[in-house]
Amino acid sequence: MVLKKKKEVQVDAFFLDHQQLEKLQRFSKAEEQNLASLLLHCAQLSSGIQQIQCIKQITPLVKMMNQNPASDPMAKACLDVLGETYFSLGVKNPLKKVLASSLNGLPEQLMTLALQSFVCCLREELKTTDVYLYRKVLDNLASCMVDFSLGRASIKNLFEEVLQFLQKSLIDIQEENRQNHGNHIVQTQLMHDLLIAIKVSMMLVQKLQENIQGGLWEHHESSVWQSMCSLLKSSTNFLMDATLLQTVQTTSGLAVILFIKAMYEPVEELPSLVSDLLLGSVKPAGVPVWFVSTCGTLCTEQLPDSVRLFLCHGALAMLEWKNGSMGENGEKLLLDIVSVLLSLSSELKESSMATSLSRILAIWTNSALAALISGSPNLKIKLNGNSDVIGNVLEYVYTHWEHPLDAVRHQTKLIFKNLLQIHRTTIADSNEKSDPFFERLIKRLLSLEWHVKGKYASLGCLVECVGTENILQLDRTIPVQILDVISDQSLAPYASDLLETMFTNHKTHFTLSFQESTWIDQWHDIWVSPLLVILCEGNHDQTTYIIDYYLPKLLKRSPDSLSYMIRILQASADANLGSRSTRGALGALMACLRTARAHGHLELLNIMSSGLVSTERIKQGLVHQHNQVCIDALGLLCETHRSTEIVSMEEMQLIQFFMMYNLNSQSPAVRQQICSLLRKLFCRIQESSQVLFKLEQSKSKQELLENSTKRQPLGILQQYKDFMSSVCDKLFEALFPGSSHPTRFSALSILGLIAEIFSAPKGQAQVFQLEQVIDSVRVQTLIQCFASTFEEVKVLAFGLLMKLRDSAFNLQDSANLDLLFQAAMDLSTSTKPYDCVTASYLFNFLIHHKGLQHICLGKWVEHNPQVDENTSVGTVEKNTLAVIKLLLVNVEEEIFQAKNSLLRAAASFPMYGRVHCITGALQQLSLNNLTLVAEWKETVARLILMSYKLSAVVSPVVQSSSPEGLIPMDSDSESADRLQMILHEIQPQDTNDYFLQAKILKEHCKVESGKQADHRPMENICAEMRGKEMQTCDVTAQMVLVCCWRSMKEVSLLLGTLCKLLPSQAASEPSDGLITVEQVKNIGEYFKHHLLQSRHRGAFELAYAGFVQLTEMLSRCNSESLHKMPEEWLSSVLEEIKSCDPSSTLCATRRSAGIPFYIQALLASEPKKKTDLLKMTMKELISLAAPLNEPSSVIPQVHALNILRALFRDTRLGENIMPYVADGMQAAILGFMSPVWAVRNSSTLLFSALITRIFGVKRGKDENSKKNRMTGREFFSRFPSLYPFLLKQLEVVTNTLNSEAEELKIHPSLFLLLLILGRLYPSPMDGTYSALSMAPFVPLIIRCGHSPVYRSREMSGRALVPFVMVNEVPHTVLSLLEGLPDPTSPCIRQNYIHGTLLQVFHLLRSYFDSKQRVSSDFEQRLDDIITCIGTKLWLAKRPNPCLVTRAAYLDVLVLLSTHLGEFQKQGMRLFGFWEEVNKVISDSELVSGIPYSSAVPGLIQYLESITKLVLSVLSVTAGPDIQSSSSPVAKRIAKPALSIAHLLQCEFHEVRLLALEAALLWLKQINSKQIAEGGGVLCLLTDFEGTLLTMALKEKNFQCFCKVLEILYNMDLRNVLPKTEGTIKMNPNELLTWSLNVIDISNSTEVQSIGLKFASKLVLHLLQNHQQISEEVLKKWVQLIVDFCGDEQQTEMLLAAAEVLKSITTFLLINEKLILGLSDTLALWKCVILLLQNEDLIVRDTAAEVIQVAQYEKKSSKETEFALRIVSAPMALDLALGTVCELLQRWGQSRAGVPVLLGWLLGDSDPKTDPEASAPEEDDYLFDKGEVNFWAEKLTHVRQLSKHLLRLISTTHLTLPDQGELNRLSRIALDQSQLVGHLLRALPPTPEFTKTAEFTRLSIQNERISVCLKILDLLKTDGTCKNENLEK
Repeated sequence: MVLKKKKEVQVDAFFLDHQQLEKLQRFSKAEEQNLASLLLHCAQLSSGIQQIQCIKQITPLVKMMNQNPASDPMAKACLDVLGETYFSLGVKNPLKKVLASSLNGLPEQLMTLALQSFVCCLREELKTTDVYLYRKVLDNLASCMVDFSLGRASIKNLFEEVLQFLQKSLIDIQEENRQNHGNHIVQTQLMHDLLIAIKVSMMLVQKLQENIQGGLWEHHESSVWQSMCSLLKSSTNFLMDATLLQTVQTTSGLAVILFIKAMYEPVEELPSLVSDLLLGSVKPAGVPVWFVSTCGTLCTEQLPDSVRLFLCHGALAMLEWKNGSMGENGEKLLLDIVSVLLSLSSELKESSMATSLSRILAIWTNSALAALISGSPNLKIKLNGNSDVIGNVLEYVYTHWEHPLDAVRHQTKLIFKNLLQIHRTTIADSNEKSDPFFERLIKRLLSLEWHVKGKYASLGCLVECVGTENILQLDRTIPVQILDVISDQSLAPYASDLLETMFTNHKTHFTLSFQESTWIDQWHDIWVSPLLVILCEGNHDQTTYIIDYYLPKLLKRSPDSLSYMIRILQASADANLGSRSTRGALGALMACLRTARAHGHLELLNIMSSGLVSTERIKQGLVHQHNQVCIDALGLLCETHRSTEIVSMEEMQLIQFFMMYNLNSQSPAVRQQICSLLRKLFCRIQESSQVLFKLEQSKSKQELLENSTKRQPLGILQQYKDFMSSVCDKLFEALFPGSSHPTRFSALSILGLIAEIFSAPKGQAQVFQLEQVIDSVRVQTLIQCFASTFEEVKVLAFGLLMKLRDSAFNLQDSANLDLLFQAAMDLSTSTKPYDCVTASYLFNFLIHHKGLQHICLGKWVEHNPQVDENTSVGTVEKNTLAVIKLLLVNVEEEIFQAKNSLLRAAASFPMYGRVHCITGALQQLSLNNLTLVAEWKETVARLILMSYKLSAVVSPVVQSSSPEGLIPMDSDSESADRLQMILHEIQPQDTNDYFLQAKILKEHCKVESGKQADHRPMENICAEMRGKEMQTCDVTAQMVLVCCWRSMKEVSLLLGTLCKLLPSQAASEPSDGLITVEQVKNIGEYFKHHLLQSRHRGAFELAYAGFVQLTEMLSRCNSESLHKMPEEWLSSVLEEIKSCDPSSTLCATRRSAGIPFYIQALLASEPKKKTDLLKMTMKELISLAAPLNEPSSVIPQVHALNILRALFRDTRLGENIMPYVADGMQAAILGFMSPVWAVRNSSTLLFSALITRIFGVKRGKDENSKKNRMTGREFFSRFPSLYPFLLKQLEVVTNTLNSEAEELKIHPSLFLLLLILGRLYPSPMDGTYSALSMAPFVPLIIRCGHSPVYRSREMSGRALVPFVMVNEVPHTVLSLLEGLPDPTSPCIRQNYIHGTLLQVFHLLRSYFDSKQRVSSDFEQRLDDIITCIGTKLWLAKRPNPCLVTRAAYLDVLVLLSTHLGEFQKQGMRLFGFWEEVNKVISDSELVSGIPYSSAVPGLIQYLESITKLVLSVLSVTAGPDIQSSSSPVAKRIAKPALSIAHLLQCEFHEVRLLALEAALLWLKQINSKQIAEGGGVLCLLTDFEGTLLTMALKEKNFQCFCKVLEILYNMDLRNVLPKTEGTIKMNPNELLTWSLNVIDISNSTEVQSIGLKFASKLVLHLLQNHQQISEEVLKKWVQLIVDFCGDEQQTEMLLAAAEVLKSITTFLLINEKLILGLSDTLALWKCVILLLQNEDLIVRDTAAEVIQVAQYEKKSSKETEFALRIVSAPMALDLALGTVCELLQRWGQSRAGVPVLLGWLLGDSDPKTDPEASAPEEDDYLFDKGEVNFWAEKLTHVRQLSKHLLRLISTTHLTLPDQGELNRLSRIALDQSQLVGHLLRALPPTPEFTKTAEFTRLSIQNERISVCLKILDLLKTDGTCKNENLEK
């Protein structure tokens, strides 16, 4: 549905000069058209397009000329004019091509004449001598050679002159470039000219080769030869000149080879010559003299890497590889090129070079394919897949397929694809599918992890070679595996592409193999069924990405699968509606239908009419609890394949239903999707309405009536109009007082869309316009949105008002605008930071009003001379200038006062608000076409001056050494002294000693010095002020600090904005710009000063924001002096850092404060292609960061490390910074060893930044996931210098560890080394070719495991895993185990044992988790390991005195035991293992009693490990195999040494906790029927209830107590309650009382939550079994639930309450009988309603499940009706209130219930108490945003409740005889109504801005009261409800 607009083609017309016109007029004839008159007419046309039409007439006209045209002087004159015109046109002008094609069609006779004219013109062109005009000549030469026979003939005629011109141009441009060194702008232009010149030279040689190789060759003195030599020499120079642009060098590489090819003889030796050049083995004696003189520089042994690369490119592109024309030498050259390229790949790391290299390697594979076709058998052997050459190229592929650069990854894929083709070509005769090379490749690729992106493209290429079926035979689960991967967005595109390749290939295979269509079911089973399962049950991300990426591809390739999918989903849609976390079949159906409709596979009306999907089902989708199902259902209605499809009435009704419940979505992503889908719908309405208007006007109205009598165009248009009006009504209604931020955001966004889409171009009929539904109330509502504390709401409201500005201003009276202006002025000095943003939006809105000067500004700016009534000046410009001047006058006055007292300024007029408004107004203005230039200049100068003054007042605070602590809040004397010290240090510009003493300031009287509190200066640190209105306000430290740093922020942003006023062309008059170069330089100095001096992070970060605007402007600026400023600033700051001058003011603490920001801004503004500054800076910084041992170098080193960190974190520097990563890493690791703390600290920060830079941002919580990792080969090939460095460092570290003495020698960098190494992993693709083998690291890492530091041993265990290949793991584990000592060994070192065991543990765990295990010898290996473990079992028993190593050994046993248990392996060997383990357990302290106290090191660890082992063995031995086995060993094993009850009696709570967790897990498995057999774990839990009940009463540890309660809650109460009497002497009622008391006395939310659940289960059980519970206990229980539902409660308690309410819904809340009585049942319903309005989504969703249960019961009781079940909270709230009213009716309790509901309607809060309570604290919290709950909307609740109440009253004809209750409610409501009215009248003039929170609260209360009074009036009438329209 996306329509692309056609691009307008710009054609510039040509004009003829006076002479040319005269020449033509001489021959033109008025009476008949001839060539001259045609050209004259053409020249007079002003439009280029018309001239093109005119020129196209030349050819037919010339062909009609009858006499011999060659002798006709007119023809000669015209052709001269055409020639001159051709050469004068620009190269991109379409006229040039049209003229060329017309001249190509000239008849033979005229060609010679034309040629003469053209040769003459060309000769003139070639006389050009100005270097800056060469470009035009070069462009003309290029045009002549492309598709223009006349042009080419002219060049042939002047061949020598053209050659000489090109030779001269190359030399001249190079010389000019040298002279302009440093002038970047001119140099860039010259570079492009040079590039064109080289390209034209190449074209000339390629297109006119015969000219060169004709007779002119014979003698080397000929001028052509000399020119060619000169061209070759120049090209060689350019190739060798690294200062030129890379594109110039690349092109020169092509030119060098092309020219040599044209000049060198004999041709057969050319490949050998190129080979020698590349390999550096040219002997000058063996080549011609001319070659040495021109290309001598290339004949050296050591050519620069880049030059060899470009020569390879030249050879591949310019030599002929097809047809084997170069013979054996050519084949040798081909192989030499690839070896050179691969050797370069490890050297060239810079991003542009790496990209070029990958592209050239891809070209090589294409050339190799071409050469193979006619190549020798020898070449086929050399290029076979198993050959070394291809092996090495594959290595390149594996190393680069995960490269961070897209271009490199893309080329790598091409290389791999071509390599497969190369191999196929070499084995053309044999069977590809069974080829060993392909088989090996497939197996290797499949054994790779799925997170490797390179795997997907490579498998895709292989599928094309060997077919999907062959790959599926190896592993049938591949489709499911790939679908699982799609849950990761970064992999989803790759995975879906691979799936598409595979299923398409598979479908083709089936189609060819089977004749009938029986195969389709098999195909669906493989590719579609797994997809449907995931769509129904998969997690959110996975289903979303499958729908986005995979589903459209599947439907595109196989549209017939849609009916299969719908059939399957349709069958289960009613049963499986989904939940809040899964889509269910309904959600999957919506997704499939949406995708199918959007891609044009089905029509919505068809599926609705055919009953495939009902309106009810779509409705259920639109309010589903799962966000994405709602979006899909909406997408189904909005997205169509045709953008003009008519929107049906059903669709419109469903959209309105959707909007009632979905505007208040907390998820920004969902809101964004809603807007984007509604945009599509509105565009459809707009576009289809245009079609309908045309239909209505067209003549074929009759036919239309005959064909479709159903819907007439006018009828549909009227429906559209009504629909749009009602949508707008709903949206404006949604902006009611107190509506939540999400609701406002959605409503304003959609209104903005409507205003944008339905804006009428002149003269076009519009079905709807937003202006039609705008009235003054709605404009007022939009203006009130400026008061929102969320800026995005302000932005949207402002944007909408701007679109409607004419109507908006017409609907506002001047008094109102005056009030708004007054409010804006007041807000701009508010102490609340968000108020000044509101002020800015108000100003920006009012500035657009034509009468602003008369209405508002009159009384403010009488003293300012009015701007002349100049009609040419725009309203906006005039008003902006006036407002800025007004604000400027005010802020200047305030700065003057602030100099006297910053304290008073902070409390009553913080100046930043005014500056913010000025910046905002400036940004609204289009600064390119201002009229009042003189006034603006003066204002800008004043603004800059004001900025400097303001900055001077506030900077002492933000530049002090401790800005955050400037005015300590504490009042102790120590803080007071600290304050004095800081203040003496900064000596701020403040005249009333405020810094030295805190005093009370009064407005009208001087403070007498006698009253100063000298004795206790800090007593009243918050100075109290009484302002003009005598209101008290405290000045807190926070206020002063906020005032200062926000002022700095606004000054920075203002100066940044002003910098943009500098005109971009330096050539323009200095008077044109509003700001001068001098001012810009001063602003730059200002930023420099503040970035290098500020200490407060807020201040320098914001100075940075302004400074970036300045540097970006400088980098684009044409003025050379400004252009060079960043470079000068950079050099000077680096010098200052290096010099380490004691007087330097640079901040060395706070991570170097603003210095990194300063350098970042300077470097980030440099153009991406030109990174000289970056290179220079990095070189300096890396050298400074390297540690030197002189103390003077410490501060520069710290700065360098901090700056490097900032640069490596800066994403804008992108790949340009990667070449420096290895050096940075070395600096960080070496810096970590510094004796100075500051250096170590900065090194750590740098190290962390580098890890993120190399391995990517960590997205998951899993420390060991392979997401942020790299294969060792990729890491070391990208950073080759780190290989020797890390190896050497590791050697140094292990040498310090290996000393025999056991003393503690800790090497500081061990930790960092292990951190890096732990991020690498081995890949099955690692070949034997790699010089960067991982093997040398293994013994060193194993030795690191002997470190005396526990954490280092742990790290080495983890780091070892990636270095050991999977098939090597068992061998390594065995050798590690064998290295463990025997009990008799003389020297037993426990650190060594512990490290080894940790390594064994991590290796085994990764081995068991790995998918790549080689299964055949796995069993044997495992047996060996078990045997070996048995020999060292003494380490797990008492002979080993160290508990830590015993625990580590036990962990290994637990790992083995769990693994063996999972796989249920049997056999005598294993029985032996279990027996040994049982001995370890029976020998342990758990059996015999624990002789230690808990203070013994490692005891807890040991106890946890032995408990895990006991539990593991219990669950294994309880299995059916061992229990039913008859062997005596098995019988021994089956009797465990310890039972679970024994563990629960242990004195250590850690043991009890583990046992309880295991019991809970087993219980849940039993409950969820996961354990089929009655035996198994069930027998472990026999007689468990008694033990638990006893524990519940005695347990002191709260975690264990929680678990006990949780297990009791999960048990069947029918088993528990019978045991209470016997074990704990309580009857069930006493147990209930006990559990309620537990909740009361506990202060842990966990205990309270689980306690409430247990108590509620008990209550329900007793009531259902008709057992008595006392009234008092029930009341207490209900009250507890009510307490749990308070808004301020923690989420856990709210969730517990929601779950309890869900569990009692059927029996207590919707039962036909009122079991709890009316008041308690309604209290519980009120809890449900409260929870449905909670801010936490998960709480609302859980509460919505109550409604789910209620609706389900309703549906099952009334079989026919469709009930919405799985609904979102807003819908659930509506249904809940409806259900309560229905229930009152069903219970016959309407009379008693309605007053209660009226009470709910009125609300609990008393309006009188609230405002007073909130007033004093309003100023305390500077950033307080009012109400806590940002989601609940009181009025939504009120409106829904009143709707249902009115319905209840009207249906039951309710009369209330109890007038007393009614009168009481009426009295309360009337009193409140009067009070609210009084409070509203007492508010200031624009309360929505000045007292927003209070105004909102009173407005809400006002509506609640009026609704309540309305219903009360209704009830007081005779009881029948006649007034139907109240319902609306």
